[in-house]
Amino acid sequence: MSSNRLYEHALFKIRNEHLSKDESVSLAYQRAKLVVRTYRLTAADVEHCSPKFWSMMTDPICSLDIAMFTILAAHVGLTIGTLSRHLKRRPDLRPLVDRLLRFDTVGIYLLTERGHGLDAFNIETTATKTKDGFILHTPREEATKFMPASTPSFGIPKVALVNAKLIVDGQDRGARFFIVPICNEHEMYRGVISTRLPTRSGTNPLDFSITQFNNVQLPPTALVASDITDLAPPERPLEAWWDEVWRIQLGTMAVPAPWINALKATAFIGGRYSMHRSIIGKTSNTPIISFRTQQWPVLNATAVAMVMDNWFPRSIKFAMTDTTDDRVRHAMSVIVKATVCRHFQRCVPEMAERCGAQGTFEHNYMAKIENDGKGVIIAEGDILTLCIRLFSELLLGRYTVPMPSASNSLLAQHALGLMKENTEILRFLGDHRSESFNSLVLPQSQAVIEAIGHAMAYAAAGEAKIPQPILDIYECSVIRQDPAWYSENVGLNRMAQRRREDAAVKAALPNLNAYLDALRIEDYVSAPIVSDEGWKKYVDSLPRHTGNATVEPQQIQHTQAML
Repeated sequence: MSSNRLYEHALFKIRNEHLSKDESVSLAYQRAKLVVRTYRLTAADVEHCSPKFWSMMTDPICSLDIAMFTILAAHVGLTIGTLSRHLKRRPDLRPLVDRLLRFDTVGIYLLTERGHGLDAFNIETTATKTKDGFILHTPREEATKFMPASTPSFGIPKVALVNAKLIVDGQDRGARFFIVPICNEHEMYRGVISTRLPTRSGTNPLDFSITQFNNVQLPPTALVASDITDLAPPERPLEAWWDEVWRIQLGTMAVPAPWINALKATAFIGGRYSMHRSIIGKTSNTPIISFRTQQWPVLNATAVAMVMDNWFPRSIKFAMTDTTDDRVRHAMSVIVKATVCRHFQRCVPEMAERCGAQGTFEHNYMAKIENDGKGVIIAEGDILTLCIRLFSELLLGRYTVPMPSASNSLLAQHALGLMKENTEILRFLGDHRSESFNSLVLPQSQAVIEAIGHAMAYAAAGEAKIPQPILDIYECSVIRQDPAWYSENVGLNRMAQRRREDAAVKAALPNLNAYLDALRIEDYVSAPIVSDEGWKKYVDSLPRHTGNATVEPQQIQHTQAML
């Protein structure tokens, strides 16, 4: 847990549910500025993803305001990150990078287009070479950039890295990034048009936009490259494009970080609420945690949070220092993102539901963070698409990822078994581009990549001596996702699985309070339902309506007549 105590700052004491949409957006920018200035990263920190960089990305404060984290991920990870590797040969970029590092200017990353989505390799925005530099242009509506926040509405200058096709003498020289001023503190720059989108349902709002360019003049130095005179077409266009968007792969690893802390907060909120919320019996009050239907969601969220929290830094270490293969680094990022985010999507709705009506309200965190979580599914690469690509490459043997041995756990047996099963299907089909492969193998992609993540996370938890009851709960949680395989392959029929789960819950429940404390998330939790005292204090802070109106006798008679 971070030692900067940002959770005590006045900006994080403001409750978003009391604000208008624009007030919330403004607050997100203020909070992002505070975080950036607290961590004081250097360009080298960002370029090389130093421990300081990862400390910022994994700070639990990021799980309190996902709009803020969205700003940080694009500003630091993508914009500063992309520019940082050119500073040695492009000292002219230093003043801009310094402004970004101070958050005097906000950086946004304009890659995807409305009509192309994930097919970002085939963008249509053009940057045509002229004798004075380049002309940036959006040729049609489908080529508008979707959906980074580009409005001038919140009093801060913005600059974008815009991915566009470099056109020289009528020839497409491949996609490149260009530095494009978007707005000053008050208005858009000439030729740049920002159309603000409506708020994403049930989320912390941000000024997401559609951005287009109408023949914007750019200087030669706008080209993001170490050598701005090298305008030659790439020999391998796809490889060159991946090199341009190299920060996306690191972003894939970074964006799950807040959701681990959100899982911890969800477990803590649901656990504490279930301990003090009671039903009235004939002789005494019974806390709802006494019921197995409440015990499982709380323990499941707790176990998943503890296992993911332990695994994530180990995954970062492997990706950043233990492998030199960029393909394996990206593979690890995909495995982590798929595993963390899908766990989040299963645990949070279940826990929120078990908190009843309270679980549906913004002030109790879970409903809003569930909706915010839907955005991370597509951020820095859609999970399913990433899994399809990775799964295909693993089956084709283009590279491997480190897998625990089958003797390590049932979860390792499951992951290895699924890989073997699909490898045999591919061998039988003979062609990974066939319709049969599309129908029989590709739909298994995400489940298999998740299974690999489950096995890795479980093995890491065992090495870290995570308490055995937590390991057992996590194992049962994973078995629930594919019960047929465990029945068919390791002899765990439905009743055996039920008994295994029962034993795990009984072993873990006596230590629930200690496990919740071990999450080290309480300082970041403001949901009032955590305690009865907290709830009453929160209610006292809400608007209260009273009056002196009286009911006239004729109104009563009229009501009786209607009844």
